[in-house]
Amino acid sequence: MPSIEKAREVLQEVFGFEDFLDGQEPVMEDILSGRDGSVIMPTGGGKSLCYQLPALCREGVTLVVSPLIALMKDQVDALEAKGVKVALINSTLTWPEQKERLDGMRKGDYQLVYVAPERFKVESFLRALEGVKIEMVAIDEAHCLSQWGHDFRPDYMRLGRALEAIGRPQCVALTATATPIVRQDIRQVLKLREPFERISGFERPNLSFTITPVEKVVQKYARLKAVIEAHKTGIIYCATRKKVDEVAETLHSWGIKCIAYHGGMKDVEREKTQNKFITRAVDVAVATNAFGMGIDRSDVRFVAHFEIPGSVEAYYQEAGRAGRDGEAAVCELLFNYADTRTQEFFIDGVNPGAGLIRDLYQFLLSDSDANYEVHRTLDDLKEGLGQKNAMAIGAALSYLARHRWIERFDVSGSRIKGTRLLRPEVLARDLTLDEAALEEKERRDREKLEQMVQLCYANTCRQQWVLEYFGEENAPLCGSCDICLGEENSDRRAPTEEEDLIVRKFLSGVARMSRRTATGWEGIFGRGRIVQMLMGSKSQEILRVRLHELKTYGALAEYGSAYVNALARSLQQGGLIVTQMGEYPLVTLTNRGDQVMRGKTSYLLEWPSRGQSGNKQVNDVVMEDIGFDARLYEKLKDVRTRLAKAERVPAYVIFSNQTLEHLTRLRPTSVEAALNVKGIGEAKAEKYIDPFLRVLQAEKEQS
Repeated sequence: MPSIEKAREVLQEVFGFEDFLDGQEPVMEDILSGRDGSVIMPTGGGKSLCYQLPALCREGVTLVVSPLIALMKDQVDALEAKGVKVALINSTLTWPEQKERLDGMRKGDYQLVYVAPERFKVESFLRALEGVKIEMVAIDEAHCLSQWGHDFRPDYMRLGRALEAIGRPQCVALTATATPIVRQDIRQVLKLREPFERISGFERPNLSFTITPVEKVVQKYARLKAVIEAHKTGIIYCATRKKVDEVAETLHSWGIKCIAYHGGMKDVEREKTQNKFITRAVDVAVATNAFGMGIDRSDVRFVAHFEIPGSVEAYYQEAGRAGRDGEAAVCELLFNYADTRTQEFFIDGVNPGAGLIRDLYQFLLSDSDANYEVHRTLDDLKEGLGQKNAMAIGAALSYLARHRWIERFDVSGSRIKGTRLLRPEVLARDLTLDEAALEEKERRDREKLEQMVQLCYANTCRQQWVLEYFGEENAPLCGSCDICLGEENSDRRAPTEEEDLIVRKFLSGVARMSRRTATGWEGIFGRGRIVQMLMGSKSQEILRVRLHELKTYGALAEYGSAYVNALARSLQQGGLIVTQMGEYPLVTLTNRGDQVMRGKTSYLLEWPSRGQSGNKQVNDVVMEDIGFDARLYEKLKDVRTRLAKAERVPAYVIFSNQTLEHLTRLRPTSVEAALNVKGIGEAKAEKYIDPFLRVLQAEKEQS
């Protein structure tokens, strides 16, 4: 086996680097030892070098499985420029061209060969690899093989069987983002043998994360303009192709040169557009998530998300494309809860359900010709089935093809893809479908979106929240996100010994009223029922489901329901409990709440007062009994927006929505009275309160 010293020599001679980056050397040692393994290394951490360098230290060929043609081409071009014997094999090549490269592999013409994952489903390709000395298979973007990951690609699922077919060479899986369950999936699908696992950490200390609540599109554009003016070079991610075009058009109207990039463009157009950004012809890219994987531009100073992404994994991977040079960069997410509808549409689209799959199969049976073929577009199939979501039809076709009920083929002389029934004797009702797995995948996809929403609402350090999501315990505060930077104007603090005991009792009660799953906690009861149990209520709702038998029954009775209800709000804002989306608002623990309950991590909260009013800040529960004027609330929000624009800060830095609500209800007209409002301290009152008081005074005079 080559030594690490040999690797260091090649590192200097071929790549021109004096030494390894943090985390690279132990990975190199593990790979050079010949062991299977997995490598989790953040974007910009030098992940590609971890398989390229060992390949150049050995005889034989290293196959690199890579999901994107553009990503392959970039890496192959860069390696060729360094004199490395490298090639790629993907759908852009004809079979004779592929065969020529396979022959070159047998002759030892190549050290590295990049291969698209779909090649491994072709039996002729697997047979052609016989006689090739394959030293290692490196699977890049390995999270794609897990259906619990954020970018599942069915072609990756075949790689475990493909490894067996080519003689089970050393296999190393690499990715930038993977939760514990995805890492487990990687090991199982690839059947890694006594594998090493190296996690370089998910922390990106040079990135500053900000989540800005916005209620109107005009507010999004105002904030986006401020980010671009301040940071110049960056990527703006949008959820849909339509939104990409709209945002790019708006930027052009501002005089900003940018590219628009999405999956609906032709390959040639996409490559040309992408190269404009890579070669620095333009400094801003507006794109869907199809853009960015493997984009080698180190000076990206900002990444902005115009809408909420579908998962924390997707968000962190995309945000991680900022600051790859190690210099400071910002990550801005413009959050409006209404945008989750787009992500829910996508979830519906990739989870067709057993009913739709059977309906589609029946339609294909009924519509097929004498050769059991159907020549229909997706829109035709969508219309025939009365469906609104063409994505769901495509996903159902993919499922049937993956399980060999149908096959898809190119129709000669047409751009339509045909469908051939492989087992037409099987009726729709007799299809063997793993309905439990279909339902579980949809549940997890919705859970991922829910966790992304939790991050947006959490009142805790953004990076700490994300690191703990990926399984890092006791992650530190980053000190640079919007929450950390707003700490000096916050009422958040660590608990006293008594408060910590109260919190852990509350969380323990939530745990006993929840269900533990493989991925975390699942709620069974709403907040009201949980508070009733903790208060020792003797209501029929509590007694009927035997909640009075729990150890935590009545554990917080001495503190009063007003305080316990207010504490529940603080715990949710602090990211320790969450109200899960669904038909009913069910409350359960977050991963961080689980850690706090067990006394394994520290935390900060805004602590509610215990039944105090008058000169003290008014209790949240009492506040709900005071009249609310929606029109006045909107006026105060307009004042906040003007101040935020003037100072170029997110609106909540001025005052939170809750503080505005309390101002609306209490209507103070003096600084002294305003200081009694939750969220207003002396520093904020001195800096911001005057324009709000003028609005409230005018309202009083008109009433």
